[in-house]
Amino acid sequence: MRWIKCVCLVLLLLLPAVSIAKPPDFTELEKLVPEELKERNTPGAVIAIVSGDRVVYQRAFGVANIETGAPMQPEMLFRLGSTTKMFTAAALVTLAEQNKINLNEPIGNRVKGLNPKIGALTAHQLLSNSAGIRDFAAPSISNDDPALGNMVRSWKDEIFFAGQGEIYSYSSAGFWLSGFVVEELQGKPYGDAMTELLFTPIGMERTTLRPLMAMTYPLASPHQPVQGKPTIVRPFFNNVAMWPAGSIFSNANDLSRWVIALLNEGRLDGKQVLSSTLIGKMFGHHIAVPGEKDAYYAYGLTVFKFKDVEFVGHGGFSRGYGSMIQMAPSRKFAVIVLTNRSGETMRKSLNKATEIGLGLKDDEPEKPAAADPITPAEMQEYAGSYSHAPQAWDVSVKDGKLFMKFDGRDYPMTKTGERKFTFGANNENEVVFAPGKSGKIEFIFTGLYAAKRVP
Repeated sequence: MRWIKCVCLVLLLLLPAVSIAKPPDFTELEKLVPEELKERNTPGAVIAIVSGDRVVYQRAFGVANIETGAPMQPEMLFRLGSTTKMFTAAALVTLAEQNKINLNEPIGNRVKGLNPKIGALTAHQLLSNSAGIRDFAAPSISNDDPALGNMVRSWKDEIFFAGQGEIYSYSSAGFWLSGFVVEELQGKPYGDAMTELLFTPIGMERTTLRPLMAMTYPLASPHQPVQGKPTIVRPFFNNVAMWPAGSIFSNANDLSRWVIALLNEGRLDGKQVLSSTLIGKMFGHHIAVPGEKDAYYAYGLTVFKFKDVEFVGHGGFSRGYGSMIQMAPSRKFAVIVLTNRSGETMRKSLNKATEIGLGLKDDEPEKPAAADPITPAEMQEYAGSYSHAPQAWDVSVKDGKLFMKFDGRDYPMTKTGERKFTFGANNENEVVFAPGKSGKIEFIFTGLYAAKRVP
């Protein structure tokens, strides 16, 4: 017995020293979140952090209902808003992986009854926001499953502001159409198709599109400010026609499973729940964002770099809710933020979580380079009218200066970079002039939407 103890001791001494990683200290985050909730007039939030293949942090803050004072709980459901777009994209790419559609073929080959110009679009163009489709309000509101198809089949040529593949411009309508393609190819209503294609395989047990299902689980109440105070949104808004662009209900537990699968080549709990090739397509640099360096739109995801680390993600605004999923695939790291206030994504807390998890601190803000003076020839190149109906932007030259007509008033434009300008009472609006395929200036880009020069 004594010999065995000695041998074990010798073996232990011979083993190489193993460095045990110290878990991150989230104390600063836990102090910041309540402060930001108060600052942003937001009742409550849930924050989850994923590293590798596990959740390393998850906590609820504040209240779920301002009237009852019920505390926020980690398992509560929130409506995601536009964060839904990454799921719609994944469902359509999954169908392409099943050879039910080619991402680069006209969707009209597989979906009948569409306007010919709409049918000529590809899934790639829709999912990368490069289809030239305007962003507009849904023309119909309904709680019935046929609403999505009825709306899409009623569209005419006027939904376009530009040609296919010409420029990036954010469009919820393009994702409504993508969701209808999913619905048609799967042969089931969009909400059921999403459960079958994604939620069930990934084990997202409480994630749903259907409000009557969501209300059977713990649900954070939606709020928006009214006269400076958070107020519950009543009645609860719902429109089936808009589901594919912004209506998933989910919670931190289910979203963590989704993120783990995306960060680990589609594997979760030792199983392949998503195709590894799907991940590459989802994260691809499909179209550049005008005026930005190393910024792209992937499939239902934005792509950008910070401190040489590439991030992919998407935020969401729904009536009464806000959400954000931000991932660093190379580091297998992600932050999930869910709030019960319209459009709130807790940017300070999100950045602090990223700083703690990855050691990336924005301590050296990039200083913009001095812009070259604008030349008369450059002014003439930019002058003209640009349209993204119903909005229009008129750029003119007066007394040797460039002006933007906005809300019926002419504002002088200040050059801030290559083809970049600001305007407004406090220079709060930024636009970028972008060339078309001809190389000549054909578009302006406002940070989210593009508008095309009117001949």
